[in-house]
Amino acid sequence: MATAQKAAAPLRRAAGPATGPRPGRRRASLVPVLLVLPYTVLLLAFGLGPAVYALWLSFTDATGGFAGVDNYARVVQDFRFPGAARHVALFVGLWLVLLVVLVVVLALLVHAVSRRWVGTALRFAYYVPGALAGASSVLLWLFLLNPVASPAAPLLRLLGYESFNDTIQPTNLPVVFALIAFWTGAGGWILVMFGALNNIPDDVMEAARIDGAGPVRIAWSIQLPLIRKWVTYMVILSLAAGTQLFVEPTLLSQASNAVVPNDYSLNQLAYQYAFSLADFNGSAAISVLLLVVSLGLSSVFVARGGLFDTDAS
Repeated sequence: MATAQKAAAPLRRAAGPATGPRPGRRRASLVPVLLVLPYTVLLLAFGLGPAVYALWLSFTDATGGFAGVDNYARVVQDFRFPGAARHVALFVGLWLVLLVVLVVVLALLVHAVSRRWVGTALRFAYYVPGALAGASSVLLWLFLLNPVASPAAPLLRLLGYESFNDTIQPTNLPVVFALIAFWTGAGGWILVMFGALNNIPDDVMEAARIDGAGPVRIAWSIQLPLIRKWVTYMVILSLAAGTQLFVEPTLLSQASNAVVPNDYSLNQLAYQYAFSLADFNGSAAISVLLLVVSLGLSSVFVARGGLFDTDAS
């Protein structure tokens, strides 16, 4: 008997466990699923679901019948569409350039500060504007842009602006909106870039210094390439937010008695189609066009920025 048991033991080991994965391993494999599940549910409910519904609306008419590309043709031929598209393009282009250049430079400067309390104070100061909600930030900027009440009135008058309506001339609006967006969003991104810079191994930085590289050369040749993915990530999220420009021109339009038109951006134009003209199909067509442009540009940034590249690739 003892001999048989000894002979069967290797066979049992070769056959492996007879009842499948161990309970502990099975529970461990469920943890990632449980972590991803809430995000997946929200993504389906508030992301993919509305997108699919908008796509269906954009190819149907008011009765639900198939309309082909009629809705797209109608909104593109609207005399307000080219102007709104140009406004969004100018704002997004200016904002992204401002964001990438200044956020990266400010993050590098904060990272180079040797005194810990100074760096902490700067990071806190950068983050404070981002703690305000978007609408609150715009209301604050309504006072800043008014030469009558603004603490920057001497500067505004030096630039030739004597009234609020002078400051928000249509030619100034892309710059105004870019400044508002930068003021509210840059602080958080500076902290993200600061964290990315902290992940660069100290031995890499020390080796560069031993080779005689100065701060500028280290920033250009080592730090910037190693935080490139984070910069790409910032650009993609900012691009998605920028194409949805709505709150800033809407509040400025109300505060300026329609000096800023209520169809300044494509999102505002889609809102006018839906809730002023009751044309939800046209509104959905504008939304789908914005989504396609945003996804296309994001794909370019992902490909060029190597966002999903791994060390092995």
